[in-house]
Amino acid sequence: MAYKIAVVGATGNVGRQMLGVLIERNFPIAEVVALASTRSVGTEVSFGDGILKVKALDYFDFKGTDIVLMSAGSAIAKEWAPKIAAQGAIVIDNSSAWRMDRQVPLVVPEVNPDALNDIPKGIIANPNCSTAQLVVALKPLHDLFTIRRVVVSTYQSVSGAGKEAMDELFRQTRAVFVADPVEVSQFTKQIAFNVIPHIDVFLDSGVTKEEWKMAVETQKILDPDIQVTATCVRVPVFVGHSESVNIEFEKPVTAEKARAALRAAPGVLVVDKREDGGYVTPIECAGEDATFVSRIRKDPTVENGLNMWIVSDNLRKGAALNAVQIAESLIKRNLLRAA
Repeated sequence: MAYKIAVVGATGNVGRQMLGVLIERNFPIAEVVALASTRSVGTEVSFGDGILKVKALDYFDFKGTDIVLMSAGSAIAKEWAPKIAAQGAIVIDNSSAWRMDRQVPLVVPEVNPDALNDIPKGIIANPNCSTAQLVVALKPLHDLFTIRRVVVSTYQSVSGAGKEAMDELFRQTRAVFVADPVEVSQFTKQIAFNVIPHIDVFLDSGVTKEEWKMAVETQKILDPDIQVTATCVRVPVFVGHSESVNIEFEKPVTAEKARAALRAAPGVLVVDKREDGGYVTPIECAGEDATFVSRIRKDPTVENGLNMWIVSDNLRKGAALNAVQIAESLIKRNLLRAA
């Protein structure tokens, strides 16, 4: 059985990763279509050993398409996802447009695959990239020890803000070395050799929308009773989000028990040696599928607390890989028709 897949936003960072992940995971494909805006029509994108010519989203007929992987921003998703779903395809959207809609499942397959049993709008949401890696690591610990509270500080790469943001980091870094003026356009401050404690817009409460998303998405995916507070920071790294996480549990926990639970969990790779270099950094996680967990240790300041370090490729588990895994889960659950 094979399926017709469309990738919307195929010329972007995540769209290209989606095409690559489909090939890497030997997804059962009958046909793949690359879609983007009209200005990108005719652009060539790689697909395995071949090339796909980009077609216009505005004029594409989705009849007969089984799955649409969408990574084209919230405005496009709001407009197009319902139209596409109405033609019979299931839309897996990577934007924030549908995540908090009560009729749209927000899914990380290692964490809450049963949410796929009810897809009333024909739309499934991918979580925020920083949330995805967090809940993969939290899930096995919550199952055993019941998480009460999470305090997370993120160190998020510029690729989370798109190709233009990556280009800006490159240009600014070069400008610093050759003593040229540093131009700022994609961020609120210079990102080269700097960190910026500001991702997305500020809300009236003082938190940024990125910080709010981490809290409410974790609650929707994992457990509404978990309290989450976040500080989200952009760092001068091209690919790979890192998170320093402090967790307070209801039940007694040890670092050894947590380490064992994480080692047994799907999607998690524990690299936790108490020695120089015995942990994972963004450079090692780039291009990898796993969510890496390091620096697992007891927090002596609370009764049942742990600290840990979580790193993952934000373009893969945080976006493209998770979307393809959702599609694979749909097939396993017989929720798709075959082409």
